Amino acid sequence: MMDTPLTMEMMESRYIRQSDPKTDTLIFPLHPAWWSRPYEYEWARQFARTNDVVLDAACGISHPFKFWLTDHCREVHACDWDERIMSEEAIRLDIKADFGEQAARSLPDSYLSRLHRAQANLAQLPYAAGQFDRVFCISVLEHLDTGTMLRAFREFARVLKPDGQLIATFDVPEMRPDLLETIMAVTGLTIEDKLNVEEPEDAISSDMYGAPIRCFRAVICKTGKI
Repeated sequence: MMDTPLTMEMMESRYIRQSDPKTDTLIFPLHPAWWSRPYEYEWARQFARTNDVVLDAACGISHPFKFWLTDHCREVHACDWDERIMSEEAIRLDIKADFGEQAARSLPDSYLSRLHRAQANLAQLPYAAGQFDRVFCISVLEHLDTGTMLRAFREFARVLKPDGQLIATFDVPEMRPDLLETIMAVTGLTIEDKLNVEEPEDAISSDMYGAPIRCFRAVICKTGKI
């Protein structure tokens, strides 16, 4: 298995654009209502490395990214606040609800047996300091209040290795990208490469939940000992 070379373009923290690569299938054909996931998953999976120990933080129950990681990383952990993450039966039931009965039935047992699952709050992760090469956090941060979000970032910094990365996406305006540098300054993290908060004309967007929302991606790294 070959690891994808990371280009400068992949490393830029910015709005996701309509012209960006996307995938409509990751383990399963993606749910039509998941308007941003085809782009988020296609981008985030470029950071998976064969020898990595990784965490899918607030992974969701049916969401397939955690399963995909088990085929591409040495050791994969996944946590969610929902207690169903600990039940293989509940996971399959949620896959059935979102992707259909055939998807639930055909999911190989190995995806569950190789996945280290935990019920956890992002503000209090049950992992050792310096455990992970990368933490993935896909479309989660916008759902956290400010205090919880800051504690979550500090926890990400704690559990990452000194040269580890946080690969994150979030919805705008629920979370504002122009606040990232301030958040980084107080949480022991930093933007890995270029931060571009200018919204392009072709930013992906959705109004299915009311007011228009866009999606932002960020490559964040640990700055030192936490």
